Amino acid sequence: MLYDIIVIGGGPAGLTAALYARRANKTVLVIEKATFGGQITYSPKVENIPGFLELSGNEFAEKLVEQAMEQGADVECAEVTEVIDGDIKTVVTDSGSFEGKSVIWATGARHRMLGLERESEFVGEGISFCAVCDGAFYTGKTVAVIGGGNSALQEALMLSDLCKKVYVIQNLDYLTGEQKLQDLLTGKTNVEVILGTTVESLMGDGVLDGIVVKSGEARRTILIDGMFVAIGLIPQNEIVADLISLNSWGYVDAGENCLTDKKGIFVAGDCRSKRIRQVATACADGAVAALAACDYVDSL
Repeated sequence: MLYDIIVIGGGPAGLTAALYARRANKTVLVIEKATFGGQITYSPKVENIPGFLELSGNEFAEKLVEQAMEQGADVECAEVTEVIDGDIKTVVTDSGSFEGKSVIWATGARHRMLGLERESEFVGEGISFCAVCDGAFYTGKTVAVIGGGNSALQEALMLSDLCKKVYVIQNLDYLTGEQKLQDLLTGKTNVEVILGTTVESLMGDGVLDGIVVKSGEARRTILIDGMFVAIGLIPQNEIVADLISLNSWGYVDAGENCLTDKKGIFVAGDCRSKRIRQVATACADGAVAALAACDYVDSL
């Protein structure tokens, strides 16, 4: 079957794109290699999605998939290994190839992990990656922020207004974030910055309740209610690195119009260059990319 639009990635951006494309009567295939819903599925409770007081990330993902399929989108669980450009785009996966008149690349970005034993076990059970999303759950509690760049310092500042105590733990002997952010943190009496220190292990029975940190040969146990890992994102764009332009950080070099430098190939969500990476902005990208793809298909 020749699809009008093939969406690669089944997170909020990709599924929103599928919804908008189907509403425009385009044939749509969504290909997802892992879990439909993307990074949001790691959040046990989400309160910043318009229209919902609260729900889990998994519940939101299920609603997105159900809505897209109800509108008539096809879905395929497969890993994309190659995208071949041409008048007709060919998407090669580990379970076969698919053809489309256009492609929306919506593979997102994954959070860089610390690489610790049991780390995956505690994601959503004490380990978080977003203070905007999850900070309110730790009001009046003690948390650690891992990292020393702008993102980590911004997370720490936001958490300092909510939490009883915030530890900022940086593996280097200095913070790498902007001096202005460092100065703001210095003025916070409930923030303790610990430099030249790494997290060695995680503690807890099902839920994270402490960490062991190491500085040189010295070790220290810090009891916490939550840990925010802010050591960067990894955009999942390796497959298209030779096909469409990426910026120096590896994100697709595209603006709010979600257009790439290849006709018929569009981008949506966290895998593109942007400042704010939230569910709302991913969904917005999905709508924009889908409507642009519909216009492209109509012009053929």
